[in-house]
Amino acid sequence: MRLPQAAMMAVIAASAASAFQTRVASSHGRTAATATGGPIDSQSRSVTTALNAFQLKDGETANMFDGPRPLVKERDACGVGFIANTNSGEEFGTHKVLTQGLRALDCMEHRGACGGDGISGDGAGIMTQIPWKLFKEYRSDENCPKPGVGMVFLPQDETRRNEVKDVIQKVCEANDLDFLGWREVPVDPATLGPQALGAVPSMWQMFVKAPKKLDDDEETRDGFERTLYLVRRRIAVELDALSLLKKDDGSEEVYFASFSSQTIVYKGMVQGCVLPQFYKDLQNEDFTTKFVIYHRRFSTNTTPKWPLAQPMRVVGHNGEINTLIGNVNWVKAREKSKALPDHELEDLVSADNTDNIVMMCNTQDVPNLLEPLVDLNRSDSANLDAVFELMTKSRHRAPCALMSLVPTAYENEPALNDNPEIVDFYKFHGGLLEAWDGPALLVYSDGKSIGASLDRNGLRPARYSITSDGTVYMMSETGVVDLDESDIVSKGRLGPGQMINVDLETGEFKDNIAIKSEIASRHPYGEWIAENRRDIPKMSFGDDRSYDDATATFAQGSFGWGLEDIGMQIQDMAGSGKETTYSMGDDAPIAVLSERPHTPYNYFKQRFAQVTNPPIDPLREGVVMSVAMTLGKKESIYKVSEKGARLIHLESPVLNGNEMDRIASLAKEENGGFQQASISTRYALEDGPDGIKAAIDAICDKAVDEVRNGGVEVLILSDMAADQAELDVSTYIPPLVAVGAVHHRLIKEGLRMDTGIVVETGSAWSTHHYACLVGYGANAVHPYLALETVKQWHGQARTQSMMKAGKLKDATLDEAQANYRTAVENGLLKILSKMGISLLSSYQGAQIFEAMGLGEEVVNTSFKGTTSRIGGVDLADIASETASMRPESSDEKAKLINYGYYKPIPKRGEYHANSADLAKLLHDAIGLDKKVSAATTRDVAENDGVKPKNAAGYEIFKKSLESAPLANIRDLLDFESDRESIPIEDVEPISEIMTRFCTGAMSLGALSREAHETLAIAVNRVGGKSNSGEGGEDVVRGTDLSDVDEKGRSPTFPHLAGLKNGDSANSFVHQIASGRFGVTPEFLVTGKQLEIKMAQGAKPGEGGQLPGPKVSEYIASLRASKQGVTLISPPPHHDIYSIEDLAQLIHDLHAVNEKAGVSVKLVSSIGIGTVACGVAKAQADVIQISGGDGGTGASPLSSIKHAGMPWEMGLSEAHSALLSNGLRDRVVLRVDGGIRTGRDIAIAAMMGAEEFGFGTIAMIAEGCVMARVCHLNTCPVGVTSQKEELRKKFPGTPEHVVNFFVFVAEEIRELMAHLGYSKFEDIIGRADLLKEDNDQIERIAKTKGVSLSGFFSSIPDSKADRAFLRATPAEGGGLKDDTVHVNGFSSDLDREICEHPDVKAAIESDEGGDTAVSFNIKNTDRSTCAMLAGDIARKYGNRGLAGNLNINIFGSAGQSFGAFTLPGMRVRLTGEANDYVGKGMHGGEIVVSPEADAGFVAADSSIVGNACLYGATGGDFHANGRAGERFCVRNSGAYAVCEGTGDHCCEYMTGGVVVALGTVGRNVGAGMTGGIGYFYDQDGGFEERVNGEIVKYQRVVTDAGALQLRNIVERHFEKTGSEKAELILDNWDEEVGKFWQVYPPSEANSAVVAETIVGDAVKVSAIAPSEDLCYLPVGAGLNPDQTTRCAD
Repeated sequence: MRLPQAAMMAVIAASAASAFQTRVASSHGRTAATATGGPIDSQSRSVTTALNAFQLKDGETANMFDGPRPLVKERDACGVGFIANTNSGEEFGTHKVLTQGLRALDCMEHRGACGGDGISGDGAGIMTQIPWKLFKEYRSDENCPKPGVGMVFLPQDETRRNEVKDVIQKVCEANDLDFLGWREVPVDPATLGPQALGAVPSMWQMFVKAPKKLDDDEETRDGFERTLYLVRRRIAVELDALSLLKKDDGSEEVYFASFSSQTIVYKGMVQGCVLPQFYKDLQNEDFTTKFVIYHRRFSTNTTPKWPLAQPMRVVGHNGEINTLIGNVNWVKAREKSKALPDHELEDLVSADNTDNIVMMCNTQDVPNLLEPLVDLNRSDSANLDAVFELMTKSRHRAPCALMSLVPTAYENEPALNDNPEIVDFYKFHGGLLEAWDGPALLVYSDGKSIGASLDRNGLRPARYSITSDGTVYMMSETGVVDLDESDIVSKGRLGPGQMINVDLETGEFKDNIAIKSEIASRHPYGEWIAENRRDIPKMSFGDDRSYDDATATFAQGSFGWGLEDIGMQIQDMAGSGKETTYSMGDDAPIAVLSERPHTPYNYFKQRFAQVTNPPIDPLREGVVMSVAMTLGKKESIYKVSEKGARLIHLESPVLNGNEMDRIASLAKEENGGFQQASISTRYALEDGPDGIKAAIDAICDKAVDEVRNGGVEVLILSDMAADQAELDVSTYIPPLVAVGAVHHRLIKEGLRMDTGIVVETGSAWSTHHYACLVGYGANAVHPYLALETVKQWHGQARTQSMMKAGKLKDATLDEAQANYRTAVENGLLKILSKMGISLLSSYQGAQIFEAMGLGEEVVNTSFKGTTSRIGGVDLADIASETASMRPESSDEKAKLINYGYYKPIPKRGEYHANSADLAKLLHDAIGLDKKVSAATTRDVAENDGVKPKNAAGYEIFKKSLESAPLANIRDLLDFESDRESIPIEDVEPISEIMTRFCTGAMSLGALSREAHETLAIAVNRVGGKSNSGEGGEDVVRGTDLSDVDEKGRSPTFPHLAGLKNGDSANSFVHQIASGRFGVTPEFLVTGKQLEIKMAQGAKPGEGGQLPGPKVSEYIASLRASKQGVTLISPPPHHDIYSIEDLAQLIHDLHAVNEKAGVSVKLVSSIGIGTVACGVAKAQADVIQISGGDGGTGASPLSSIKHAGMPWEMGLSEAHSALLSNGLRDRVVLRVDGGIRTGRDIAIAAMMGAEEFGFGTIAMIAEGCVMARVCHLNTCPVGVTSQKEELRKKFPGTPEHVVNFFVFVAEEIRELMAHLGYSKFEDIIGRADLLKEDNDQIERIAKTKGVSLSGFFSSIPDSKADRAFLRATPAEGGGLKDDTVHVNGFSSDLDREICEHPDVKAAIESDEGGDTAVSFNIKNTDRSTCAMLAGDIARKYGNRGLAGNLNINIFGSAGQSFGAFTLPGMRVRLTGEANDYVGKGMHGGEIVVSPEADAGFVAADSSIVGNACLYGATGGDFHANGRAGERFCVRNSGAYAVCEGTGDHCCEYMTGGVVVALGTVGRNVGAGMTGGIGYFYDQDGGFEERVNGEIVKYQRVVTDAGALQLRNIVERHFEKTGSEKAELILDNWDEEVGKFWQVYPPSEANSAVVAETIVGDAVKVSAIAPSEDLCYLPVGAGLNPDQTTRCAD
């Protein structure tokens, strides 16, 4: 149900979580002007729609949302923290700790979200010590001082509830737990929202007495805790057997939030502020505790469940486990292999027996005795909590368990140089347990200690303060608890992989090194490793050939190699050690639709991270990543012993022949006695296609026998043939099918942990191949044929001549093979990183793929748990396809086939939708002659050479696509109307349809100026939405043209033709990508829509790439970078690494430009539906779904081919999930990726799209000839080149593109007339107008197993309910395109600043004077000063104010404080700030200092958070304290000073100056291509923290450098009063020698770096980037004027 509009608005206004109201066309949301739109034929909006639009076939079930729940149903993020005080309140603590925790929970409301009703929270909760005072009637000091307390969610139905209670009591009493009684928890249901109220359980507490057997357990209570733990899991089994555990829909009806004698959890589907209102206990003064863990949840679902709220039983988790499927699979495999007799499992009381159970037994697969430990139907947090809890119930202390599960990146970590015992701990446990990898802030307590730990990448904020009374406050955001700074003795933050811990008995606080050293010293891990582990380092490669050339070529052909694989991939990988870079995207058919043979690898698409978790950076942050693997038998993770170290450790998963021999030698007893066996995966060719099934069964049976009976610890699956004779008579099981089948069979038999699998294959050469093999179970791969091919390639005369000519780097044969391995390893790291995974050992068996075109038989045999949603080939099909690759002969003259999978070739090559032939047909239709350009006859040709458009030509173009080979999912669909056709005159005009057209986000830089500006003008001309792409835009494009002459020429754009007065080259959509190139305040306020690029279709999970030759002087000026230097954007993780942080960036953009909607660009992948729901809840206005086949200017080839799903699937899933969750009316859905015709658009509309993006085809419409050399800067028609001589050959005009759009719109009108629809919006979401085209499906043999109905039947039927096409009633119900979400309470301070009369007067007059205003701030005030920056930028652009607007702010600032500041803005914060301070800063000044009476040492304390000055282009920044991770990432102009930083300082920096007056983390200067860094190195540890891949470092050796540094430090002292700066300045001559200067090659010849360079002036400030006042004469000090303007 929905509340009436007035009531809904009242609730939203009162709700802290709702944070937005809708206003249109007014600054700061001060005037309500409601959007209007046409009527909709629906009176109400339902959250879910029962009917499906696409009919299922007999026996089929809907499968769109099939898959693990955490992947496809619900993902989450949150705010989390703890407070611990063991010194106050005697034994039971104080009520104050609880109230402070509840206050902190309330202050993190913005990090959570609400359900579909806008009121019910996604989840909030606390964990505390059990409040014994409150429960005094259930305890006695002598007989039962501390009973076990269960917090239980029970059924609302009283009869069913009583049945459940009876079962619980019986199980407890059967296990010697005397039942002391039930207590109904006092609650107030009136405080709940409608959704929460509809699902609220009945809340009860139960009390049990410890068994008499455990009377001696009181001191540690370990035995009692284990019994309570095991009994809880036994209760679940007994309830399930009686059908009392779950509801009909499978959700939990009975749930133990906690069952312990030490801790208790109160949680629910509420907002943070409602939790104490709902649970009346929390208001009771007798509720006392020494600690509290608090958690506020943001779910991507709108119908979250009560049990999914957190904290869990031991953990409060902010993050996402990217390796979850693999982790769960490996836990199951471990549990399967550790069995105890049932009679031992039945005794859940005896201390010795329970100890044995939790450390050794099969607790997963005895469902008649214990509830399964892990389950993919639970959330990732619940599964992590379950394993963590079990480890704490064994002999692991809580910090030890967490160190094992979520390890730090210990290799080459300077901070651990003095603690080898910690490194040894991680080495030991890394061999036993795969890391639960992903971004995570974990707060934990087992009742004995409380602590927090951060993931190895540091991709969650975590701050802490310690006060004089010993209280420890740890929180996702600083400022959530009001503290007097004079009481604070220490402030800090958790860095990547760091941990803090508080002993709840002694109160002792231990920092990262202290707690980890204590844990690591409990066992002699180093000795165990030295005595038991065997290492296989990288060894040299052999020169000997295994085959002659003819046999090698035959083998290559039989394994599916083509000429391109050698000529492109092997040449690049062996020649340069890098993957092949390519362009234009993937326009070839998906494997199951292809008429050419494909290896099974091509049926898999790599999954990738977007929105709810971040990809990570293998290029610049590789220090946290590793490809090391192990072989051998893995021991129990619950019981630590020396045997756990007995493993073979592989430095690389890519093995050569010498390394295989070394592994074989370890079978000898004196070398370790690692038993080994090799199983051939070849079988007789004469067995035919059906022979593959028997062959798979045979190798699986053999594997089981070898491991079980032979004790084999290294199992080799080999498809190697001895010679040509064997190749002639045999075929092979594809290695991916073989390893998957053996892996899953060994898991089933409980043997997988007893052995490691090496795949020895000729069918692995691309990085994607290795990822698939490891992802489905291989521990390592010996690519014998790939190495043989490198030898063959290296020996060819052509290769040698290219080396001699310098076209290839000269390399020996050994170096070429090593290069190949390096390329594979780096490619694997890139694939891991796209999913946010750091360790290959965690990727192993994780199955992080979606199958595309595999049938059920194949999946069940080899890929269990993998989603394959459209069916496809069976095993016999795979065998046939494999055999069809075999060469016809082994003749010496035989050559490999060129399949043309990458580059189109005639005849035998693969079909490509975009081709030179297609371009020619379209050019003929739209009147474009590629020979007419500025370089030829355009200036004298009539109408600039634009010929009349040709409708017949467009028909030919369209027919060529319709009759082409199958390529896309939509090719298998046809239309089926529900009404009669209508005259085309009755259909809405093309002008209306074209307003829905958009161009893809193609950057200026990837495209030439001519191409980029022509597209923008054309799309703007037809009323569509042009897109800037990544890289910014010239400000000259912001004004409509008024100087066009009669020839269509404009002095403003002299390089363009065919212009008209009134044309606009300003892109409608301004994109904000991870590189922040060109993102300035003026860029933001001149966009009508702001797009956040989360992912790109051609390379999701990776950043953009612009080759150096394309970075011209003009492009470099727009991007604030260096000419000729390659630009690689970071993956999207710096300020968009979780759903709540994406919400923050959306908030920032809504603040700086309230009139602009915010769009979020996603890429199609399984689970995108739940991601889209999260994005909608984060207040995005538009969601764009890009297909995995999208174009690109430059990308690794494997990314183009193997990541991202078709848009047909992603769009349908997103639309369906949004509609089912009641969110569809909040957002506009846009789609792009390979859209070429009106038919494509009609299908996309029926799947839910409202707007449509044209990418490659739009480029073709302006002259692109599909040369596919975009990445080389050699485009023959100047579309994608920055070379002046090629740009002159650009043939396009806006009219050409308009002609194309007109044809497409006319085609749509014809289709609508045929279907009987007059308005385009009436076909949106109408999947019932589509049907499978059986004739198309039967065109090729491989597609006979394909069925689309299971997937598309999940699209809800919206035929009757069309309300989703309009904005919500709360937003006025008008056109969504005219409706913009506006920030709510979190921008109130910003509005107050903007409305201050002095501020308004200063902006209006801009007379150059000084204005000062003061305000207080709290952490819920976010993006403060962004609105003000927007107001100034709208009036004055990037130049800012002439005067000084001094804004003094006091308190703890929320995220993005000081974002987008401009010249003239001087912002001073007295207090502290959270993440993203100075984001996008362009000028002005930000100063952050602690209060004058602060009790901590400022230089040692954290004062600002992570990613400060991200994307800054100017301004001065001073922080009197330490900054977090990624300080000044992508800074291109700001001058910044802080007193120490975390990891990755100056990452991707392209300009500006950074001064750090304290210690820094590792990886300084990674990817830094411009700017200067100065680092004060008091302890001598700086050098090992620098990433020397690009930058160099030296002492400050020049006068100019010393002058620059000293003046910046002087200004820092003057601005902040920094004691550290004062100390340095007082002893300058001595202290300057302790600074290191870091610089990239582009700065090597600057005056501040090179002694031989003499400059006239040195820049010391960027407060106004273009002003001379920021420069000082070399050798001079500050004059009075400069002192006033620059340093005061």
